[in-house]
Amino acid sequence: MAKRILIVEDDNSINSMLNDLLSINGYQTIQAYSGTEAIMHFEMQTEIDLVLLDLMIPGQNGKGVLKAIREKSNLPVIALTALGDKENKIRTLQLGANDYITKPFDNDELLVRIEVQFRTTTVSASKDNILSYKDIILDNNSHEVFLGEKRVILSKKEFEILKLLMEHPKRVFTKDNIYEAVWNDVSFADENTINVHISKIRTKLAEINPEQEYIRTVWGVGFKMF
Repeated sequence: MAKRILIVEDDNSINSMLNDLLSINGYQTIQAYSGTEAIMHFEMQTEIDLVLLDLMIPGQNGKGVLKAIREKSNLPVIALTALGDKENKIRTLQLGANDYITKPFDNDELLVRIEVQFRTTTVSASKDNILSYKDIILDNNSHEVFLGEKRVILSKKEFEILKLLMEHPKRVFTKDNIYEAVWNDVSFADENTINVHISKIRTKLAEINPEQEYIRTVWGVGFKMF
């Protein structure tokens, strides 16, 4: 599926040129001509994969738009500006821009910078979907867990509990924490239910590696990876 890029540029000729350039190279585009219009797309939850953001735009300025984006999303943003001084570049990157290109820019260079952002985002997303702790590997894409070279067969709830603990291995999770994260509700929290699921996870891990402890009970508090 083609990546969708939001073009935020108040200059009609540049906006049209970017739209044509990206469309020819296989991208879908959304065109915005002000900061207010750009923010509207995010409030409408429009599907966007990358933003080309002119910093000097009417309404909400580019830095305000960048701040609004970063409050809700980590999607890649390439800032476009006629201001090429070092201080302005540093401030823009500190605000959360992933890259910065000065006008007038070379079209081929812009396309390469876009490709780099998508490649970086894909690698990051792939890494985020693989969790590891000691000799446990949890793949969130395939919903599989491996201990060493052996697969651990877990139920859906057992998988979600183990994933939660592995995402924050130093944190102690109370039973209410686990119930809220895995069952999305604490009003019907049952201590025995959590105990049973934790016990089953421990048993399945111990069947493969009985010498190692993975989940520790913190008495009076909850559970954590160990």
